[in-house]
Amino acid sequence: MQVDSNTISANAPGKFRGRVAVVTAGSGGIGSAIALRLARDGAQAVVCLDRNPAVHGMPDQLRALGAESAAYQLSCQDEQAIPQVFQEIVERFGPVDILVNGVGGGVRPPAEFWCADPATLALAIDSSLFSAMLCSLQVVPGMRQRCFGKIVNIGSGVALAPVPKLVPYGAAKTGLIGFTRGLALELAPFKVNVNIVSPGPIATRGVQSLPAETREFSRQQIPMGFIGEPDDIANAVAFFVSEESRFVTGQNLLVNGGRAFN
Repeated sequence: MQVDSNTISANAPGKFRGRVAVVTAGSGGIGSAIALRLARDGAQAVVCLDRNPAVHGMPDQLRALGAESAAYQLSCQDEQAIPQVFQEIVERFGPVDILVNGVGGGVRPPAEFWCADPATLALAIDSSLFSAMLCSLQVVPGMRQRCFGKIVNIGSGVALAPVPKLVPYGAAKTGLIGFTRGLALELAPFKVNVNIVSPGPIATRGVQSLPAETREFSRQQIPMGFIGEPDDIANAVAFFVSEESRFVTGQNLLVNGGRAFN
């Protein structure tokens, strides 16, 4: 039986060989796990963007895995800086093949909606939705031209199961689902895949900082009985940006231990 060489390469350890990837929120628990996974699977270059100065520690880790790398400390909502950074990335590493939009933490501290002010609402929308739109805008023209590209947005289960005191965050993540589906439809004729991964409770610094009783309540809502790890999200992203997902676009993958929503 003759074996398709494309199938072999899609499943090989170096399946992202030659690909240039950008990961926003790239020094966070989920973002760093995604960046490291892409490098481990053979990406040519993995670039991390984050407003946290910890992002400067990522390139050494990524180079140790064989990938070229760079880090930029900035806000992914910065309308002046983001186009410049993406232009520099293309000049240094080549066209961006993979974009993972990971920005979008919840507003701290959580509070009921009636206590919110306009700045809080703007922060929720800008961090989760506008940042994904702005960064995607930098790569979509090139992906359309090359008829290749993978965009993955990081959503949240809160978009499907509203949580009190997280109303602006949930609304922004719901908007991210709509953005994903609309962009996927526009780009499908150009063979560009756009999908979203919606994590349930994941053992990040933010979750670990919650009171023990809150973490335990979250765990009890998960049919599999445990809180996930950042690598669980990285695994889902790795599928969406691989050629194994070439016929999958506009989809929202819930990685939440089996929790069902009505």
